[in-house]
Amino acid sequence: MYRMFFWVTLILGGIWLIRSVQKGDIKPLFDPTPVPTRMAESYLLEAEALFTAGKLDDSTDANGNVVPGAITAYREATKMDPNNAQVWAKFARVQTYSSAMIVEREEIVARLAEALESAKRAVELAPDDSNVHAIYAFTLDWNATYLTDPDEKRSMLAQADLEAARAAQLDPDNVLARAFYAEILVDQGKWPQAKEYIEQALLLDPSQMDVHRVHAAVLESGQDYDLAIEAYNRAIDITPNLTFLYARAGANYRVLAIGSPNEDVQNQLYLKSLDYFDRAASINKQLGVQDPAPYWSIAKTYSQMGQFFVAIRNMQKTIEFQPANAVFYGELGVLYHKNRNYETGILALKCAVRGCTAEESCPARGDCGKNDVPNEVKGLPLRSDTIYYYDVYASELAALSTPKISYCPVALSIADEIEGSEFISDPNIAADMVVVRKICNFDDETTTATGEPVISGTPTATP
Repeated sequence: MYRMFFWVTLILGGIWLIRSVQKGDIKPLFDPTPVPTRMAESYLLEAEALFTAGKLDDSTDANGNVVPGAITAYREATKMDPNNAQVWAKFARVQTYSSAMIVEREEIVARLAEALESAKRAVELAPDDSNVHAIYAFTLDWNATYLTDPDEKRSMLAQADLEAARAAQLDPDNVLARAFYAEILVDQGKWPQAKEYIEQALLLDPSQMDVHRVHAAVLESGQDYDLAIEAYNRAIDITPNLTFLYARAGANYRVLAIGSPNEDVQNQLYLKSLDYFDRAASINKQLGVQDPAPYWSIAKTYSQMGQFFVAIRNMQKTIEFQPANAVFYGELGVLYHKNRNYETGILALKCAVRGCTAEESCPARGDCGKNDVPNEVKGLPLRSDTIYYYDVYASELAALSTPKISYCPVALSIADEIEGSEFISDPNIAADMVVVRKICNFDDETTTATGEPVISGTPTATP
């Protein structure tokens, strides 16, 4: 009887278990959880590995799928552990460095602002942590670079100085504190003190990329370009996939080339510069990073070599990456100007200064190729880094004006804008505006409806 009772109970229990599993009340023992939960440490390790690999922003693989970068991994880590000051500080450092791989000023400023907020959060969570204050100083310093108001810039640099001093006070052996303090001192024009601090950092720990990068920046400020290149190379040896390091080394070679009186030596230096930019482009291609910066640098180098056709081709390549970037159209317009292709030059400069429609953007870049996408372009405001586009555009419009087709209304409008700004104090710009007004000082009897260049088809080059 007892055995029968046992078997009946076992059978009934088995039936209940099977029905519960079928209804979903009981899950199989080795089934995975519905939503796998990763620990913050897992995201942190992934983020650090991605940073070392040079994958800072999200990229795309060969199939067009989005591959998360270090910034995304750090962001997930902060979500999993929002009260961890070290995670926020590391996040801020990578956000700041990632701004060096962005081209558009507005995007750079936005990324640096995000980095500053992350660093502030870290300081709030750990007000007595030396490393947190060092990275906060670093983000303040890089943010100050893009401030246009001199008083605001001085104020932010002074705040960065205080944060770096605080970091050094909390931990005198903090290498990052000394390195970032040296960078701040450079930006404040205190080169001897900067040199002292970075040398101390090198003695404490020469194994960190940040230390060699700042050492290179200090050497650059002292115009020791050869030594700066060596310092960048040491930083590259530590983190060989951070392309902005190649960009800085290449820029130093370009400066050396410009200053060389020997033509053969100059060409060799330019070729070394191009090699660094090409390596940066190759790394980006391998990583699936859509970064136009190396091609922009290549275009600048070829321009300085006087090889404007090759420079134009590389500038067109940058527009393939960012077809709405008005800066690239401005640079392309200047290259067309130097290559004496003035008709296409005014089309590109129109996109940069006044903006253009998607249909107008293709002829403005010399026609759209198979990888090009027509895109509306918004004009750039008049400021220190765009004044040259305005100047060249107004000059070319005036020079190409005829009694039958006059671009003078637009040229004079731009001249009014320039003359009403601080940039008219530049004697070269002032002289250009005098020429614009002199050329346009006639009765325009027949003009286009708007006075704007008419964009239709691909213009022919002017001899």
